[in-house]
Amino acid sequence: MMKPILICALCVTAAPAMANRVFVTNEKGNDVTVLDSKTLEVIGTYPAGNRPRGITISPDGSELYVCASDDDLVRVFDPQTMEETHTLPSGPDPELFVLHPSGNPLYIANEDDNLVTVVDTETHKVLAEIPVGVEPEGMGVSPDGKTVINTSETTNMAHFIDSESFEIYANVLVDSRPRFAEYNHDGSKLYVSSEIGGTVSVIDPASQQITHKIEFEIPGVLPEAIQPVGVRVTADGKKVFVALGPANRVAVVDGETDEVRDYLLVGQRVWQMGFTPDESMLFTTNGNSNDVSVIDVEAEKVIKSVQVGQQPWGVVVAPD
Repeated sequence: MMKPILICALCVTAAPAMANRVFVTNEKGNDVTVLDSKTLEVIGTYPAGNRPRGITISPDGSELYVCASDDDLVRVFDPQTMEETHTLPSGPDPELFVLHPSGNPLYIANEDDNLVTVVDTETHKVLAEIPVGVEPEGMGVSPDGKTVINTSETTNMAHFIDSESFEIYANVLVDSRPRFAEYNHDGSKLYVSSEIGGTVSVIDPASQQITHKIEFEIPGVLPEAIQPVGVRVTADGKKVFVALGPANRVAVVDGETDEVRDYLLVGQRVWQMGFTPDESMLFTTNGNSNDVSVIDVEAEKVIKSVQVGQQPWGVVVAPD
C-alpha cells in the first residue's frame, strides 16, 4: 500500500519544476529554447517561425505567444508540448507586444507600419489599429489595464493610449531610440529605456511628466556601448534591473531613489529579461554569446550561464 502513496508524492513535488519553465526566443535560430527554472537545464528547443523576438505567456499559463517577425504574425503555442495551436494577425514585422493584465487583448507594435495592432486573443480578430510614431517598438501596460504605452524609436516618444477608446491621450518626449516601457507594480512610475540616448526616463503616469533620468557610467566601458534596453521591476518596487546591451552589464537601480547601485557582468549584448514568479531569479538573454545569464535577485549576483540557441532575444517564465 505504501508504494502508490510514494509515487503520488513524487508527482506532487515534480509539478512546480514543470510550472516554471523558461522560454527563450532565438532570433537567428528561428526557435524557442525551454529551460527548467529549478535545475537550470535545457529541456528542449522547438521551431517558432521566422525571426522570433517578443515572447509572453497568458496569465493562466495556457498559451505562449511569440512574435514571428518575418512571418508577419503571432504564433501561439501550448507551453507544455510546444505544439503550435493557432496564429494571430499582427500586422507587418511584429517585434514586441504586451498582454492586458486580464489576458485579453494583445497589443502589438508593428515597426514597419507605425501602428499598434490590438488583437482579441479569444476571437483572433483585430480590434483596432492605432497610428503611433515612427518605428514603434516598446510596449507596456499599466497594472490596472487602463493605459497602454508604446515607444517609437525614431519619434523618440512614449505614447499613452487609452485601452478602451484606443486613442492616444498623451505623448512624452524621451531620449533617443526608446526601446522598452515598464510600470512598477503599483502604477506610480513608468520606466522608459532609451538605447542610443543611454538613459532610462522615470515618468509620473498621472502627470505624464519625466521626474528623473537614470544615467549609467561603467569604468572601462565606452559610453556609446551603454545602451539600455530591457527593464524589469520587482513587485515591491525596491529594485529595478536594466539590461545595457553591448555593455554586457545589467544595472541594479534602487527603486526608491532611482539611483544606480551596481552593475552585474552578464553575457554579450544583453537584451531582455524575465523574473521567475517568486522573483528569486532573473533571466537575461545575451544575443552575441548565445546564452542566458541567471541572476540571484536577493544576492544581486550572477549564478549561472546557460547556452541556448542562436541570438537569444526575448524571455518569459511560466506562472505558477
